[in-house]
Formats: sequence, structure tokens, C-alpha cells
Amino acid sequence: MGFLNISKVAVGCASFDALRKRQEARLSGGVVPIVTRFKPKRADELIGGSIYWIVKHRITARNRIVGFAEGEDRRTVIHLDPILVAVKAAPKRAHQGWRYLAPTDAPADFDGTDEGISFLPPGLAVKLAALALI
Repeated sequence: MGFLNISKVAVGCASFDALRKRQEARLSGGVVPIVTRFKPKRADELIGGSIYWIVKHRITARNRIVGFAEGEDRRTVIHLDPILVAVKAAPKRAHQGWRYLAPTDAPADFDGTDEGISFLPPGLAVKLAALALI
């Protein structure tokens, strides 16, 4: 059984590249810090797992969670590995904050075998899927 994961909306990011650039700008001390209001109750189970990023109602990427720290005003800082990994895009409704994501529900890493279908614009992917072309 794998590590527990979380999903989170990449607010303001319209693409994988936009998310990557944002994370590069936030990189500090070898980790990408993400601030959240509350520490997950299952934080110990999340270390080694990943945060899966939702971009335009699809999970498109992940970062490995390397630890937690206390931030200002009792907020929690989630420390992420700076390597952003593309995953095989999977539909996911937007939500506030983060949500737990079981290992069995997490999309696989993108390995190039689907000829880049994961990176199609969301509208085009939906139309092609409706026509049973992908």
C-alpha cells in the first residue's frame, strides 16, 4: 500500500507550466513551501506521499510531500519536493483547501505512452472523449 496523498486546486494557474513557474518562484531552502490554515490530522501519513494539483478541473501534476512546519499565525507550511511531476490527467472537481486522496485514487505519473493526450486543452479532451476518440 502506498502513502496517503492530498489534492489541492492550483488557484490562478491555467496550465502545468504556470504551476511550474509559480513553484520555481517560491522555492526556498530546497523545498517549495505551501501555506495552509490547518495541519492535516493525518500529517504523519502524508510525508512521502504527494500533493496532486488540480488545474482546470483535472489533476495534472504532483509534488512529493517532504514535511510540515508551523508558519505565522499558527498556519501550517507544507514542504514540497521541488520536482513537479506530470501525471496522466484525471478529472477532479474543484474544492476549497485540500482533500485526502487515497493511493488507489491517485493518477499514475505521465510516462509518455499516451502520446501526450494528458496535455490536451481540457475542452478539447472532453470533446474527443465524448466522441470516444480518446
